[in-house]
Amino acid sequence: MRPFSYQRATDPDMAVQALSAAAAAASNPLTQATAQPLAGGTTLIDLMKLDVMRPAAIVDINPLAHAWSAIEPGSDSLRLGALAKMSDVAAHAEIQRNYPVIASSLKLAASAQLRNMATLGGNVMQRTRCSYFRDVSYENCNKRNPGSGCAAMDGVNRMHAVLGTSDQCIATYPGDFAQALIALDAVVEITGRAGTRTMPFAELHKAPGNSPDIETTLQPGELISAFSIRGRWPRSVYLKARDRQSYEFALSSAAIALDVQEGTIRDARVGLGGVATMPWRAREAEALLKGQKFDEALAQRVADAAFADARGRRHNSFKIALGKRVVARALQQAVTMEI
Repeated sequence: MRPFSYQRATDPDMAVQALSAAAAAASNPLTQATAQPLAGGTTLIDLMKLDVMRPAAIVDINPLAHAWSAIEPGSDSLRLGALAKMSDVAAHAEIQRNYPVIASSLKLAASAQLRNMATLGGNVMQRTRCSYFRDVSYENCNKRNPGSGCAAMDGVNRMHAVLGTSDQCIATYPGDFAQALIALDAVVEITGRAGTRTMPFAELHKAPGNSPDIETTLQPGELISAFSIRGRWPRSVYLKARDRQSYEFALSSAAIALDVQEGTIRDARVGLGGVATMPWRAREAEALLKGQKFDEALAQRVADAAFADARGRRHNSFKIALGKRVVARALQQAVTMEI
């Protein structure tokens, strides 16, 4: 791990100013990691030890937890502070009752020890587990060294993405919670130099395109402060297929939320994980569900639509068939669950 300066922010303004000042001193603040916020640290410290991330400064934002960690279910809404712990949110009775897709996505992520440390904001900002990104002995990684190429294209790419890829990067977005957020049309609250702004969570992450090193739309100095969701989604599930049953990233996952009235699906949300370069919303699949009565044939058509644009490679083509099965099974679970 390389030397770095440490600053403990006692309020949001102090945190934003510290991060903004470091960004202003950088020649390219969007790609040069001059300063990083520290919350749970479960990803950042790991990547610093691997020499993948080399921030010159660390800004500890844990003192902001008193204002940014609230779990606030309303009569027809939910607000989650970005510094709320994953374990606390997953265990919350109202979330388990009215947003089970959120509770499940958090429970199935990482180990209990990590969930006790990790925050919601840090979780959605976690970086890919691509082995070529995390091993600095490989020079050709466009996320780490822009313009150097992508070793995964012709390398071992079993864990890599089949949706949202470009000829510059096929690294998979690794999270689980983000799939629930994108499926539920969540809104993200962002605190920066100009105050607080909001935007759809679906606009937070960027597809790799020609600039895989720029992963989000956050501006230098900005911090995620909260997430909010309108409505209640008691008929929702998160299904995750992985190589082992604990502490493993998804080969394919599906976040499904349905509004079913008298056997007819009035509204449907489908988020995909483990298969895309960013949290993925399968809107074409959702359109097939709305206004329909569920059966196995419909589930198969929806699954096919969700992966219609998928592109497999030498080692990861199996994810397309696996992903379709995960979507169909998750739909079946959501339709038949008792609420």
